[in-house]
Amino acid sequence: MADGEEEVRKKNLQTSYFDVVGICCSMEVPLVGDVLRPLNGVKEFSVIVPSRTVIVVHDTFLISPLQIVKALNEARLEASVRPYGETSFKNQWPSPFALVSGVLLALSFLKYFYSLLVWFAVVAVVAGIYPILAKAVASTTRFRLDINALTLIAVIATVCMEDYTEAATIVFLFSVADWLESSAAHKARTVMSSLMSLAPRKAVIAETGIEVDVDEVGLNTVVSVKAGESIPIDGVVVDGSCDVDEKTLTGESFPVSKQRDSPVLAATINLNGYIKLKTTVLARDCVVAKMTRLVEEAQKSQTQTQRFIDKCSSYYTPAVVVVAACFALIPVLLKVHNLSHWFHLALVVLVSGCPCGLILSTPVATFCALTKAATSGFLIKTGDCLETLAKVKIAAFDKTGTITKAEFTVSDFTSLSPNVNLQSLVYWVSSIESKSSHPMAQALIDYARSVSIEPKPDMVENFQNFPGEGVYGRIDSQDIYIGNKRIAQRAGCLTGLKTFFPEMKGGKTIGYIYIGEALTGSFSLVDGCRHGVAQALKELKSLGITTAMLTGDNRDAALSIQEQLGNALDIVHTELLPQDKARIIDDFKSQGPTMMVGDGLNDAPALAKADIGISMGISGSALATETGDIILMSNDLRKIPKGMRLARRSHKKVIENVVLSVSIKGAIMVLGFAGYPMIWAAVLADAGTCLLVILNSMMLLRDEREAVSACYRASSSSTPSLVKLEEDLEVGLLQNSEETSKKSCCSGCCSGLKDTHQK
Repeated sequence: MADGEEEVRKKNLQTSYFDVVGICCSMEVPLVGDVLRPLNGVKEFSVIVPSRTVIVVHDTFLISPLQIVKALNEARLEASVRPYGETSFKNQWPSPFALVSGVLLALSFLKYFYSLLVWFAVVAVVAGIYPILAKAVASTTRFRLDINALTLIAVIATVCMEDYTEAATIVFLFSVADWLESSAAHKARTVMSSLMSLAPRKAVIAETGIEVDVDEVGLNTVVSVKAGESIPIDGVVVDGSCDVDEKTLTGESFPVSKQRDSPVLAATINLNGYIKLKTTVLARDCVVAKMTRLVEEAQKSQTQTQRFIDKCSSYYTPAVVVVAACFALIPVLLKVHNLSHWFHLALVVLVSGCPCGLILSTPVATFCALTKAATSGFLIKTGDCLETLAKVKIAAFDKTGTITKAEFTVSDFTSLSPNVNLQSLVYWVSSIESKSSHPMAQALIDYARSVSIEPKPDMVENFQNFPGEGVYGRIDSQDIYIGNKRIAQRAGCLTGLKTFFPEMKGGKTIGYIYIGEALTGSFSLVDGCRHGVAQALKELKSLGITTAMLTGDNRDAALSIQEQLGNALDIVHTELLPQDKARIIDDFKSQGPTMMVGDGLNDAPALAKADIGISMGISGSALATETGDIILMSNDLRKIPKGMRLARRSHKKVIENVVLSVSIKGAIMVLGFAGYPMIWAAVLADAGTCLLVILNSMMLLRDEREAVSACYRASSSSTPSLVKLEEDLEVGLLQNSEETSKKSCCSGCCSGLKDTHQK
């Protein structure tokens, strides 16, 4: 009975998103907590300050989203429910209070022609003060001092000093700046919303043609997708063929062809053709759903810099309030002349007591960088990972499946025992390898089928995987070990391999087969580098990063890859076990922050040991994906230097924001001490600094103008260049020949070639 009730409760749980315009900086987060925690039915909540978003997990049976909105609005937080995929901005214009206040303020400046018009300034204060007053009361009743309360104090004080025009100016400028800040925050929120609504909410059941909610689609359900529609859920094509645009997930520009048995992902677009696909996961477990959750978690996380600034800010505001009080009270006690000047100075200091701009310096830049990275197929799990990525000095790469395609082909397969025929050996090996997830296993299975031998994994007993060595299985009463030269020790053979190994050269990956202790066969596989790896390594070097390759493969195979890459790698380590990779990463870390890039089971210890672990998300094993701090959604390693440049730009923006926040407030204070205490300027500086910080951080959302774009002349032959050019023309990358001719190659590849020829 209890289990049934628990299941019902889980079904009633819903995650709702709220746009909360009243959130200015992290100082309002405790206020949101004070409102939501007492509500019955609210299980958990989180606040994403830069986008002014509150995410609430609640029991719909106990509390509805509208009731949550009502509670937030009682605290004057200006909350509203965000419908799924909604990105529109309601406040296209400043509030009526701000508009009326502005008109009346403008009329009050006619006081120089008719003195009684100065009272329009008082009316302007009354007309525009309500939103500020309501928020100030809501915060102070919960014993919190925010910018609204400080501004209200400044307005009341200036009115008491009969400086009505300045009071009206404060109200109007604060209201307009707050609206501009909300508009800027909305632009950042729009990008986040587009991420959250990538996957369609409906799917069409192929058998009935009925459209249903994706959450109602079960496993192994066949759904249909027409040309131009988004694929609703992850699955495998069972009928039809088409080209799919995967840019939303992987950042890849070119369509990917899909046929029968091809995997497809939710949120990708069927460009042409009609397909039926069988679902392999539920909607909540799709790649895009996991990606969304990762982005959410990353945006909720705080960086080390942000935590430090927040801690300092908690002491800053009370200290400034005390200093402001001293500037107001001490002159009164000392009975000095010109008290008005000191009161104005005290108010300038008081208004400067709100550190919103400084507090926003880090989270807004981090938010924009994480969002931009996610939309580029480069998922960074936390803000701290982003900060560490900007400091990386050494980048280590696994070979198989990372630098290389992991698309092996068998070039040789030999039986070394006269008592075992080749057909039986191929059958045993392919059957055992059918239980392995290593990329080499698939090559052996494909080879068996190419010679009309069908593997039978069900006949294999006691299968075991030895990371960095190979596999073991028992089939047809034979104990068979398959792997690299280390597997000999597992098999109990201490000879045989020594006499055979020197004959195997040429940069191929060599595999050995033991039946019991006897070396019974061998095979060799060939693999090639991924497209763009050499360019990625070159870009990393230009960023001052040392590159290394860590592989369990033999030295000849590793050096062959190094040769294919034009000796782009600085360091190559071969014949490594997983623990050896982790040990080398430890050594690298003593030289500086280290990044490890891998895709498989063997890489998990090294990924965990590195300061930053990058795993190949879609192609990589589930364990590597969980271990990595960053997930590369595609196999394009060129995204790594691009992500590092983004991380460095983000770090630079944080520094710019901090300097901007401190210098503007410092300038206002200096003006005040120099004899020009302008309260309206202090208010404008506070709200304006927040706006400038947001706008400066949003520069990260723009596409990076890379010089390393596309130079076709660097190709070694003319034919591939022509094919590439035609592909780019098809997708509209090159708009017209005249425009292209005006552009020059700035990547250095052409000049590099010219220099080489000259040499």
